[in-house]
Amino acid sequence: MAWKRNEPETPTAPAPQPAARPPQRSRGAATIGASIRIKGDLSGDEDLLIQGQIQGKIKLQSHNVTVGPSGRVKADIHGRNIRVEGEVDGNLFGQEEIVIRASGRVQGNLQAPRVTLENGSNFKGSIDMDASASSRPAAPKPPTGPAAGANLAADPNKG
Repeated sequence: MAWKRNEPETPTAPAPQPAARPPQRSRGAATIGASIRIKGDLSGDEDLLIQGQIQGKIKLQSHNVTVGPSGRVKADIHGRNIRVEGEVDGNLFGQEEIVIRASGRVQGNLQAPRVTLENGSNFKGSIDMDASASSRPAAPKPPTGPAAGANLAADPNKG
């Protein structure tokens, strides 16, 4: 038998396996869980889902911000698209859209080119849907009361 060798066989080690890689995280939203409480300013470069409590400011102008059903926020929120399913006590500034879901409650002003209030939502405040307004700060309130009229009477150029 010419094809059979009589050489001793050397055991071959199994091929090394590549190191296990951690699963790649998709570019989904960061989540603040229901048991988390934050006091202070919040900013970042990814979408955000809030299920916990935040008090301060939220600035994610280029990203989506969602206040989930268990989310409680006492802050002004700046985001591209803002969705509220929980409670917000503060002003909302959306670059594209603000949506208050049926389960949502907002006490504050809304400023965005598109605003949706679903049936059953609870909202107290004002709405500014001027498309150019979302990129500039809110205008100061004009003075009210007797002092406001006194300035007009004292100026001879105004009639």
